[in-house]
Amino acid sequence: QVQLVESGGGLVHAGGSLRLSCAASGRTFGDYGVAWFRQAPGKERNFIAHIRGNGISTYYTDSVKGRFTISRDNAKNTVYLQMNSLRPEDTAVYYCAARLGVAVFTTPTAYSYWGQGTQVTVSS
Repeated sequence: QVQLVESGGGLVHAGGSLRLSCAASGRTFGDYGVAWFRQAPGKERNFIAHIRGNGISTYYTDSVKGRFTISRDNAKNTVYLQMNSLRPEDTAVYYCAARLGVAVFTTPTAYSYWGQGTQVTVSS
């Protein structure tokens, strides 16, 4: 079992930055790939980024490449999402999700464990 807790969301002006954290329980956190998703009101939950357990391999959706960076510190059981150059269209609830193994999946149903989400609001 893995429990995930996100933090770091808030209100920011367009062009600003936020860093989200996803703190995990469990002693084998390094065996899990972790992804960030986001969901705007009335829309589907969409994939943003993934990082493998080794922290070396990362993958991003096109809309956030060059602006967002996913990283992890396995000693702290935490995954981060650094978000720069934020836009109003980045406004959503952001979720982290974990899945055992190294494969990269962009569909929410592939992930077994989810956090409760953290709200990010970007004003224009």
